[in-house]
Amino acid sequence: MSIIKVENLTKIYKCQKRKEGFGNTIKSLFKREYEEKIAVDNISFDIGKGEIIGFIGPNGAGKSTTIKMLVGILVPSKGSIIVNDLIPYKSRIENAKKIGVVFGQKTQLWWDIPVSETFNLMKYMYKIPDEQYKENITFYRDIMDLDEFSHIPVRQLSLGQRMRADFCAALLHNPEIIYLDEPTIGLDVVVKEKIREFIKEINKVRKTTVLLTTHDMSDIEKLCSRVMVIDRGKMMYDGELQQLKSNYGTQQMISIETEGIILSSQEFYKLNIINAEIKNNKALIRYDKTCINATQIISWIMKRYKIKDFTDYEADVEEIIRNMYNELRSLK
Repeated sequence: MSIIKVENLTKIYKCQKRKEGFGNTIKSLFKREYEEKIAVDNISFDIGKGEIIGFIGPNGAGKSTTIKMLVGILVPSKGSIIVNDLIPYKSRIENAKKIGVVFGQKTQLWWDIPVSETFNLMKYMYKIPDEQYKENITFYRDIMDLDEFSHIPVRQLSLGQRMRADFCAALLHNPEIIYLDEPTIGLDVVVKEKIREFIKEINKVRKTTVLLTTHDMSDIEKLCSRVMVIDRGKMMYDGELQQLKSNYGTQQMISIETEGIILSSQEFYKLNIINAEIKNNKALIRYDKTCINATQIISWIMKRYKIKDFTDYEADVEEIIRNMYNELRSLK
């Protein structure tokens, strides 16, 4: 059963045309010209209860605009959205009671009061019963180590502490759906892992539906089995993560540093690679893992050079989407 149903969703912004020059600036005061920008272009999808969905795409693809329409902040230009049997922008208050939102670069916490006081205020805002509130605080305290900073004003928290508090605040009222927009941006590895474990735990224990946007492929790989990819407002892919990686994430790179100067990039093309960039004793090699693997490349180089260091890079989200977009465009 779908908890979120989106059909032919479109969002068009009307933007003023701005021309250079003082004369054009004066003219625009009396006669303005506008152009339309399509931020979200006729997308459709269903999300079932308890799913964790990765919603990915490059900057400006339409991810945040879509989430803002799902939350009810923005009104669609065309199409329909049903969230928990509600139309978000028509039932904003009722919808807000059933969802949680975490934006990585913004906070819903009160800046000058301790975290614990913020939670108390949210208890009254959402009319959370005492028993539910105590149960949730105990549950989140154990997972997110709240005791170490709950008495500290929000403005004095580190980014990692603030994000942990934001997650707890967004979930105090037991929302059925939580929207996460870049929730781990700027966080260190330890805090990222703690937040990922928290998301998995609330999904497992409470069947909370999660829609996650991120540029960190590790977030997607560790949390999501299904992904939706949006690019230039259009839905490019909706399906299993593993299938997406198999289809479009086959290109990888390996960086190798040797003790001696590498003579030429041409010798590397015997390896059936895509390309090689050489600078003194360093080589950056791009290859297709369906044709050759990193072990074969390193073994070949070790026969000719003494290797000081190497790093193997998987294709990131931006590259996977770029590969997908280029392939689909070539078919048109």
